[in-house]
Amino acid sequence: MKILLLQLKRIGDLILTLPAVATVRENFSDAQLTLVVSKECAEILPAISNVDRILIARRNLRDLSPSFAVARGAFNYCIDFTRNDRSAFLAFLSRARKRVTSYRVHDQSRNRARAYTDLVNVRMRDMHIIDYHLALLEPLGIHKVIGELRLKLPTTARERADHLLRNAGIGSRFVIFHPGSAREEKLWDPARWAQVIDEAGRRNDIDLVLTGGVSRLEEEHVARIKRRTRQRVVDLSTKTDLLTLAALIEQARLLVTVDSAPMHLAAATYTPQVALFGPTNPFHWRPRGSPALILQGESAIPLGEFSPSRPRFAMSQISTGAVINAMESLLSHHATAHI
Repeated sequence: MKILLLQLKRIGDLILTLPAVATVRENFSDAQLTLVVSKECAEILPAISNVDRILIARRNLRDLSPSFAVARGAFNYCIDFTRNDRSAFLAFLSRARKRVTSYRVHDQSRNRARAYTDLVNVRMRDMHIIDYHLALLEPLGIHKVIGELRLKLPTTARERADHLLRNAGIGSRFVIFHPGSAREEKLWDPARWAQVIDEAGRRNDIDLVLTGGVSRLEEEHVARIKRRTRQRVVDLSTKTDLLTLAALIEQARLLVTVDSAPMHLAAATYTPQVALFGPTNPFHWRPRGSPALILQGESAIPLGEFSPSRPRFAMSQISTGAVINAMESLLSHHATAHI
């Protein structure tokens, strides 16, 4: 039995596909699983288990090696979690007996829909992304569902994280603030970040750590935060790759971040977190299975109910007081749990 899994979106999407990958492995223990991902996800691949082979689909059309590998794969099943032109082409090339995606492909392109044999009656807008991915497995006759989200971090990533912590003089009690995002509309005001960081340092005997991506947008955002911060904060924003960041998050007492890839890393390592949402709907993307408080809009308290229909909110609507209270709640709970 050979099964092809197609996930060509961003890192967060790939992480939220892992329960579906684990479910396929659980139900087809002897199958050969091939996962195709986008080049943007290459950094995280060493932490993905349950698959026998990973192919990287680059945007360079001259790189035909993934296509050739798929065409020669002799697959029985193909599950397309992506539903775009590239993934439809790969599904068609697989010639699998069952080629599965959401019925919504019909709304995008009737020609694209011809690449599939089975269209599952589910819509991404109606459910959490993890549940959506799991629902696409229905034509395979899945009996046991694995809803757990886990990354298997390599030893080298943990060693790099330990080295960074030692060199920076960071103890065992530290909080990570990851304020950056690839999308500018997800950024929260630097002065508010600085106030939250300073308050965390004043109220708690903890080390304060800043992390971030390498894009110019994120680097400038972190720099503006640091200029306004009065407490000692260690800036590791340019010193980590993705898996080292995941290993740091795994050891942290708490992560405070926006809706971005580190939020999913915290969920996959069971690290408590405060997640700030703006224009995206947490109904679809919120962390599950690990302690998380979700803030969005003007509410002074974390969200307790989630709906598939929710208006877009500006990040500026989230108050510093709401973030500080959420942080203190999780830090106090963590301390109590370790007494």
